[in-house]
Amino acid sequence: MSFSDSQRQYPLTRPRRMRFNDFSRRLMRENRLTCDDLIYPVFVLEGNNQRETVPSMPGVERLSIDLLLKQSDEMVALGIPAVALFPVTPLEAKSLDAKEAFNPDGLAQRAVKALKDRHPDLGVMTDVALDPFTTHGQDGIIDASGYVLNQETIDVLIYQALSHAEAGADIVAPSDMMDGRVGAIRQLLESEGHSNTRIMAYSAKYASAYYGPFRDAVGSAGNLGKGNKYSYQMDPANSDEALHEVALDLAEGADMVMVKPGMPYLDIVRRVKDELKVPTFVYQVSGEYAMHKAAFANGWLDENSVMLESLLAFKRAGADGILTYFAMDAARLLQDG
Repeated sequence: MSFSDSQRQYPLTRPRRMRFNDFSRRLMRENRLTCDDLIYPVFVLEGNNQRETVPSMPGVERLSIDLLLKQSDEMVALGIPAVALFPVTPLEAKSLDAKEAFNPDGLAQRAVKALKDRHPDLGVMTDVALDPFTTHGQDGIIDASGYVLNQETIDVLIYQALSHAEAGADIVAPSDMMDGRVGAIRQLLESEGHSNTRIMAYSAKYASAYYGPFRDAVGSAGNLGKGNKYSYQMDPANSDEALHEVALDLAEGADMVMVKPGMPYLDIVRRVKDELKVPTFVYQVSGEYAMHKAAFANGWLDENSVMLESLLAFKRAGADGILTYFAMDAARLLQDG
């Protein structure tokens, strides 16, 4: 027997009954956030015993590899499954051809090796993009007019990804938004014996104004100046296009897909998960983090509850995992129950 609309009336139906006790609220809870959902993005510096604050991201620091290794001990103890590496490239190592991106002894490559040596079971993910390595701050190789060239950029990206895989990276994450780069990376990884190196494609990466603090953190903001990335990152007005981009990357061999930014694009996360049913990740980006931290510092929002609520929203939208600068703090709270 099914209930008719006339039978689903107050007071026969009282949704608040199930909210009356903690036990019944727990029994009917649809989504849960755990440490298993978290990926921690970290910024790595050259040198030893080096630590720099990121003014626009309170609580976030750039760390040299030795300090990153110490921090990784706590990540593992907290049960965080993976870390995402973002190198801060010295100015003297930047160039028009971004050749430092695939230097086998580069900062990212050395950081991967050090982390895998210390914690073999910690997942290590690397950013495959050229903006930290170019003198102009764009994610690729440019022509005389400043336009980012697609194939010429891919020709560098594939060797950057290979150098990360050879260093021991578990996941390479192309975030550049060049057409066809996932297929080219997959083909090279397969041909070089890295068939189990996973690709997390930043498939729906929007040309967002929320990235500012991140560009400060990796040192590309000054290089980019007043430039923009509208010719390759997605228009924030578009939704159907995101599904097209995700489908293309999956066809080319992506194992996981990323939506970035996070909270302003929860509808995209939901559509990707519902329509394609693939491993779907989301990045709670630097601007989201900075806004939250500013509100916390001013006493306008409760830090712990809002932080966890924001992360739970991604799970509710369909995300399988979340890249977030809150990962360590959230994991501590989740471990404490």
